[in-house]
Amino acid sequence: MWTIPPFFPCFHARRRTGRAAAGVRMKFNRKVVERRARIGVVGLGYVGLPLAVEFAQAGFSVVGIDLDAAKVDAVKRGESYIADVPAAAVRELVEAGRLTASVSFDPVAEIDCVLICVPTPLRKTRDPDISYIVGAVDEIANRLHPGMLVVLESTTYPGTTEEVIQPRLEKTGLKVGRDFHLAFSPERVDPGNRVFKTRNTPKVVGGVTPACGRAAGLLYEQAIDQVVMVSSSRVAEMVKLLENTFRSVNIGLVNEIALMCDRLGLEVWEVIDAAATKPFGFLPFYPGPGLGGHCIPIDPHYLSWKLKTLNYQARFIELASEINSAMPEHVVTKIVDALNEGRKSVKGSRILLLGMAYKRDTSDTRESPALDLLRLLGGRGAHVTFADPYVDAVRTEAGTVKSSRLTAELLKRQDCVVIVTDHTGVDYQWVVDHARLVVDTRNATKGIRRNRRRVTKL
Repeated sequence: MWTIPPFFPCFHARRRTGRAAAGVRMKFNRKVVERRARIGVVGLGYVGLPLAVEFAQAGFSVVGIDLDAAKVDAVKRGESYIADVPAAAVRELVEAGRLTASVSFDPVAEIDCVLICVPTPLRKTRDPDISYIVGAVDEIANRLHPGMLVVLESTTYPGTTEEVIQPRLEKTGLKVGRDFHLAFSPERVDPGNRVFKTRNTPKVVGGVTPACGRAAGLLYEQAIDQVVMVSSSRVAEMVKLLENTFRSVNIGLVNEIALMCDRLGLEVWEVIDAAATKPFGFLPFYPGPGLGGHCIPIDPHYLSWKLKTLNYQARFIELASEINSAMPEHVVTKIVDALNEGRKSVKGSRILLLGMAYKRDTSDTRESPALDLLRLLGGRGAHVTFADPYVDAVRTEAGTVKSSRLTAELLKRQDCVVIVTDHTGVDYQWVVDHARLVVDTRNATKGIRRNRRRVTKL
């Protein structure tokens, strides 16, 4: 048999490196399949806590890491602050020793897989703010060790995993695909969704190298029903941006249709319902008072910003953002017009916002259009309050505004009630029966008796 003579050191070094990498992969795979791999989840918010619970329920030892001591303490006590995560599940996992939490990154030195689920907001200039990602990665880099898998779940622009995370981790001297694995797997959390949770929502996974992708895919297969592998981390990053850009653009389109119908004297909800009877070629989207949540109002701008660096203008994204951002102003105009019809000025009027969360049956107020309405109406001199069974209070530039208890007396005292969030637990027939004037931005009053009360729709 032909052998490589010893004077080919590069070949022998590569062969030894390949063997070492294969050994690292085999050891990692065994630990994952046997549920001996220790998992860390950085960021215990709407994405991180449900993910940590799923892996702990799958039999893994999980530590959640968050700089918010209140969240960490809640997990340690076995409590849940996320509506989609039952407190009983957290308590059971904590008591079983499979779930714990820490405000320190020190546990990373002892774990095998770390999943990054930190916020990625926009700056005031609408540029991506990845400082939370960078901060987490630098802490991980200080504790990076051979055999570790690092996965970014936070939404970001295509190229972040390779261009930002990989160089920071490789400064340690360890090499991706050889000494450690690096991948991207976009979060797909839909707060309040009663059907699709973390476990039964398909998981897209893309590695920086094929070996990285396989390692990440193997891990997620242990806790997620379906894993969808793509060819690279860049593809996986783009997948998430396509998903939310699709929604943003279509919501922008239907919001503009709502503006058109308003000018034409038509009810947009009736138009959409009729169009939705077509069994092909049409997918119904619905208008509203504006976009809310952490994803749809923000994520498309990550893609738009990235394309600007390549001298390309994402025109659909920019136009949809312009239309969606203007919807709170349109709602204010509807409120002013409705009050004027009753010979009432908006200045000095008592206005109740029914709902403060950005979507029904959640407590999430991030980017909620209700916050814009609170500010805009207050700026016009109205006395604005809100009632939301899921939200206790919100902070504004003017101070903290607490939720009011929804009663018949409260409704009767208002000059106008604005349905901003269509929570399913609210009796909208009862609301219409007791309110002087209702402005409905969600079609929540569809099919109910108006009882001679005035109801204005978006």
